[in-house]
Amino acid sequence: MMQNHNTPITLAITGASGAQYGLRLLECLLDAEHEVYLMISQAAQVVIATETDFDLPGRAEEQQRFLNEYFNAAEHQLHVFGRDQWMSPVASGSNTAQAMVICPCSSATLSAVANGASRDLIERAADVMLKERRPLILLHREMPVSAIHLENMLKLSQLGVTIMPASPGFYHQPQSIDALIDFVVARILDHLGIKHTLIPRWGKEAQP
Repeated sequence: MMQNHNTPITLAITGASGAQYGLRLLECLLDAEHEVYLMISQAAQVVIATETDFDLPGRAEEQQRFLNEYFNAAEHQLHVFGRDQWMSPVASGSNTAQAMVICPCSSATLSAVANGASRDLIERAADVMLKERRPLILLHREMPVSAIHLENMLKLSQLGVTIMPASPGFYHQPQSIDALIDFVVARILDHLGIKHTLIPRWGKEAQP
């Protein structure tokens, strides 16, 4: 799935540990000149405050201004929506992004998506991707996983959802936490068909 420049991508950051994955993916999507529809759950705001030095405001409009300035996004490139903005583009199959990533994806969000809850805009946006048969990627970040989590993953995988545990590799000999984060984000970008140079490709150095 190759995403053209400016193709809208929906990104949701939920309340699992690993907010850095979502923020780094946001940065990469903006650098790749994609329009981004962003949603940050209330739980994710708590995690961001705990795990990063981001002083993220609480309201969607303020978050948009803050992130626009922080990442130096182009005008009208980043759109941040609150949990109850039902008139946003991601709420309908007639006007939505071509792919969605939930990064990181909490087990609660995993369950809600698997069961079609649609109680807030993140869950509704994911439900839209399922019904429209558009790419949906869930970066689940929790360990260990229960039988309930596994059943939900299997159900979604059978519906065509890509389940990506936040499991960085070490064959590129990472020297920093940032390198581990980039490994995971790179795999997401690969599945979105977005070119990047975040990590070396397996076997590339061995080629003549």
